[in-house]
Order: sequence, then C-alpha cells, then structure tokens
Amino acid sequence: MTATDAVDLNQVSAFVRVMETGSFTAAARTLGLPKSSVSRRVSALERSLRVRLLQRGTRKLVLTEAGRLYFERARGALGGLADANAAVTDMSRETAGLIRFTAGGDNTGLLAKLLAEFVALHPKVQIDVVMTPRRVDLVAEGFDLALRAGPLVDSTLVVRRLGRGDHALFASPAYLRRAGRPRRVSDLARHRFVLFGEPHVREQLRLTGPDGEEAVQVQGPVVVHDMSFAADVIAAGVGIGLVNGAYFGFALSGGLRAVKTSLVRVLPDHFVTGAEVSLVSPPTAYEPTRVGLLRDFLAQRISPLLTACQAAHEDRAGAGKGPRS
Repeated sequence: MTATDAVDLNQVSAFVRVMETGSFTAAARTLGLPKSSVSRRVSALERSLRVRLLQRGTRKLVLTEAGRLYFERARGALGGLADANAAVTDMSRETAGLIRFTAGGDNTGLLAKLLAEFVALHPKVQIDVVMTPRRVDLVAEGFDLALRAGPLVDSTLVVRRLGRGDHALFASPAYLRRAGRPRRVSDLARHRFVLFGEPHVREQLRLTGPDGEEAVQVQGPVVVHDMSFAADVIAAGVGIGLVNGAYFGFALSGGLRAVKTSLVRVLPDHFVTGAEVSLVSPPTAYEPTRVGLLRDFLAQRISPLLTACQAAHEDRAGAGKGPRS
C-alpha cells in the first residue's frame, strides 16, 4: 500500500482547516472536535505522508515547502468533493432556492413578464433582481446570472450569447408634430436628440439603411446612460432617440401598459447596429440546477426576439436597394 492509498480524508480535512483558520484552536471549533483530536489527525497525516507539513511555532503556524504544495492541492481537491456532493444532492431535490440576477434597465416589461413566468413554473424559487446600468462584479457581489449587452471584459465568465440587440429611432407624436418628421438621414442633423452612451460615440449616429451605412452628427439637451430612462425621455417629447428594437417590438405585440407604445418609429428603413446580448454567470465547478434552468428559460425566450428584430431591420434596410427611376 502506498502513502497516497493510506491517506485518511478526515486527516486531510483537519490539516486544510487548520491552515485556513490559522490555528488548531480555531480549526477545532469549526470542526466541532477537541483541539487534541485535530492535532493528532494532522500528526497522523504527516506520518502517513512521511513528510513534515508545518512548523508549530509558539505564536503562528508556518508551512514547509512540502506543506504549502500539499495545502494548495488538497484544498482544491476537497472543494471539488464538496461541489460533487452538492451537485448530487441538488439533483435529488425539487428545484428551489435563491437566484441573484442582474440586468440593465428594461422599460418594456419583458423581463418582468419572463421572470413571472419562470417563478410560476418553479414556485419554490426566489429571484433577487437588481436592475442597474452599472457593470457589476458577479463574483465579488454574489450574483448567479446577468443579462448584458456589449463587450465582455472578464474572460473568465461563462457566456451564452443570445444575439445582436439592434436599435431603431423613435420619437413621440407630440415631438414630430412640433419639429416635423425626418425623411432622410441628413434631416436628423436639425433635430433634437436624447443622446445615449459615451461622449465619443453619442453625437455621431451610424445608421444602416437602403444606401448602406450613413453617418450624421446629432445633438440634444439630455444625455442618458440607461435605455429604459431613454425611452421615458423620448416619450416625454424631448426629441428623437434610440430604443432597443426587439424589446419595443415585444411590448407592442404584447400590449403591455407600462411601455411607451405611443412612440413612433422614425426612418423605419434604418437601424443602428447594436451590441451582442449575452447571459453570463461566474465560473464555478458546480452550478445549482435552478440557475441553469433560468438561463435556459431566458435564452429560449429572448434569443428569438433578437433574431427576429435583426432580420426585420436588415430586410427593411435592404428593401430599398436596387435600380432607382
């Protein structure tokens, strides 16, 4: 029998807990064992491995080089076993528990409707929802899942891409009565806009239409950083602005009262190419079943909306191409 075969997992666990807590006394407290039992387990582990793992000083414990290597490997292995146990346990239980979910603003009611459907299907699941334009740190802030648009800076995240979130131009009827309806892209330069995004991009619109991509400089009295609030300001008659076409199309077809359904599409054969929309979650060896179910549910509902919106925009933009009289 080799030294590896003879290792007792209780001894390994005791050693790891001693180093995590910083003392035999603290480890004994967390393990619910006498301090002497913890000390004996660590000593027995050293004997079975035939190597000293730590130096027992009067004030602190110091890992040997072998002890440092063993601690790093053993802690990861024990964590894997805990994840495996949790995964098997979760499989045998009814889907239940808390899911922390975050997304940007949504003035259409789409996410509210989808989350209501999900909890109706899984009544023992509770969803803690944080709607914010801020890019939260999923790991540091303890989130299970996020709906994001735009480039993903953190390459360690688990990503499920849903499609492209193109945007269209909208205005309120009151604004169009007052300022007139633009007929071509160049007309937008004389209109007031609800500006959205960062300074280096918000004042230049790049629209795709029958003549390909066209750019125009725009200006306006209000700058926003949240698409939901942008729709509110546009509906208030401030000016023309960008709205996510997929979400707005859903709102119109669904008849949701909370949406600004009185908004009017401006230059309907033009659109602004949007960012990739993704569902992201933190990396983990084990993901609760309920989180995977919510991700699959949202992907199945949102992805077709984005695909349909993108196809409709491209069809409209391409409809005007060809010979002109």
